[in-house]
Amino acid sequence: MRINRAAAAVGVLALAGAFLAAGPAQAAGGAPKGDGAKAVCKRLPKTQERIGKALDRLNGDATVNGSVARLQQRVDNAHQAGHAEIEKYLNDRLAFRRSLLPTLQTRKADLAAVADWCAKNAPAAGK
Repeated sequence: MRINRAAAAVGVLALAGAFLAAGPAQAAGGAPKGDGAKAVCKRLPKTQERIGKALDRLNGDATVNGSVARLQQRVDNAHQAGHAEIEKYLNDRLAFRRSLLPTLQTRKADLAAVADWCAKNAPAAGK
């Protein structure tokens, strides 16, 4: 019984030592070697599509789930019903949702510039 415990203890210590020795090596080798241009250009169409859909949804009318107008209607309904706590909660969500619009519009413009770069520098992105 004593031999099994000793063998298990030695095994645990060896395993712990291996993990500690491998930790710094993994961290040092994980630094990026480039700017990731090839991957950005590869994902660009899907990223543009996703941002376009989000902007369409946010800018939709009150019948569109996730739109600013729909959430504004819910805030108005809570106010009319006298549900102050619900109105405050929905107002906070509305403020956040409105703050998304300029961020997504900026990203959309940035991605248009990236698309131009990718079109001009396609061979450079592969390096």
